[in-house]
Amino acid sequence: MAYVIVFVLALIVLLVIISIIRAARFRPLPEAAADRRELELDREKIAGDLAEMLRCRTVSDMDESKIDTGEFERFGKLLQERFPHVHRHCGLERIGKTGLLYCWKGESSSKPTVLMAHYDVVPADEKGWVKPAFEGIIENGEIWGRGALDTKSTLCGIMEAVEYLIKQGFVPKNDIWLSFSGDEEIYGETCPAIVSELERRGIKPAMVLDEGGAIVEKVFPGVDRPCALIGTAEKGVANVTFSMESQGGHSSTPPRHTIAGRLARAMVEIERHPFGFQLAKPVQEMFDTMGRHSGFALRIVFANLWLFKPVLNLVSRISGNEMYALMHTTCAITRMEGSQAFNVLPPKASFGANLRLLGSDTVDSVKERFRRIINDDDIRIDVVLGMNPTKSSDTDCEEWHKLKRIIKGIWPDVIVSPYLMLGCSDSRHFCRISDNVFRFSPMALSKEQRDMIHGHNERIPVETLVKTVEFYVNLIYEL
Repeated sequence: MAYVIVFVLALIVLLVIISIIRAARFRPLPEAAADRRELELDREKIAGDLAEMLRCRTVSDMDESKIDTGEFERFGKLLQERFPHVHRHCGLERIGKTGLLYCWKGESSSKPTVLMAHYDVVPADEKGWVKPAFEGIIENGEIWGRGALDTKSTLCGIMEAVEYLIKQGFVPKNDIWLSFSGDEEIYGETCPAIVSELERRGIKPAMVLDEGGAIVEKVFPGVDRPCALIGTAEKGVANVTFSMESQGGHSSTPPRHTIAGRLARAMVEIERHPFGFQLAKPVQEMFDTMGRHSGFALRIVFANLWLFKPVLNLVSRISGNEMYALMHTTCAITRMEGSQAFNVLPPKASFGANLRLLGSDTVDSVKERFRRIINDDDIRIDVVLGMNPTKSSDTDCEEWHKLKRIIKGIWPDVIVSPYLMLGCSDSRHFCRISDNVFRFSPMALSKEQRDMIHGHNERIPVETLVKTVEFYVNLIYEL
């Protein structure tokens, strides 16, 4: 027994020594020098263009009867008016119901790039807004309106950059495709149609860049510097309904267990059995990048994930919701329906859940998991919408290093890091035809500004918008 104790203690000491040595060597990696071109951009034109875009009420809705298609047509005509050089030099094709696909021919077609954005927006409850949501007001250096951040700003930035460069007589090294959809907010079919068309033509983008992470602060423990987060993968999504039917009847003579009660029990079982801990590739890469900039105690953890995964699992469960979501498939019960009266047994009852799928979890596997957990064959389980997690993009390729270099040129103090997108974007569809799909919104956003996305009082500082244009100009020079 004494020998066993000595052996265990020696093993613990050895692990501690190894962990400390690895942490001491776990330092930021050297980065290539960053470049930045000095540009003379027309700030007034840029702000005015976005303001006009925000005045188009391009609100998408699952119910097509609620969509004002005239506003979407108006947006397309606005682009032609505000960006004449783009429309003279770049071929425009309309794909699907709302797709606008431009091709800017370069010196070569061997390594094309796709720059993406969507121009549909979510509804705005203007009763909660300080200023109208669709008047494109410019005041105190800010542009107000639904879509100012998500994502008419990046669409505006792309168009401004291309217009500026064409006027300068610039020709890109490779073809650049501009892909804009008008139904991203409702998981529409426009982007898949665009991808299918490019696939039919044999076009394999060397890089795809869409909305995603931004430049943010205080998002990683122990790191005080601003971080440029580039989404290299997305979690999957599934909307699942659970329903039961009965004969209904009067509540004065109920069965021992009503269908509403049985569904309630199913809800409890689902929440009692959360999904397991996983470290997906983008999360591991983020920990490896960001962890090198944290304090020594945290570097011990992030330099030795092989040893501290159980600790990380525990931390994820007691930390905030975002940390938990990075390492687990999440399930949020969001909808419930039953009887419309207190004294009537419901002939049908249901509840719905929204899942964000991580790693090895798929739409099929979570559906089967629910069947086992609920263990009630009378409950019908239907997947209303389902998309599996995307593959992870390459972070050791020319395109990744080029993107990092451009970001560092515009924002020299930032730490550029991969990360996992918790939400869904249209870019996931491009994973079919490209290995390098990156999700980055080139703007510095405070927590308050990030909360405006899909919220009240959405707006963007003019200075932030101009810097977005500057980013795209510098990027296009390198493509």
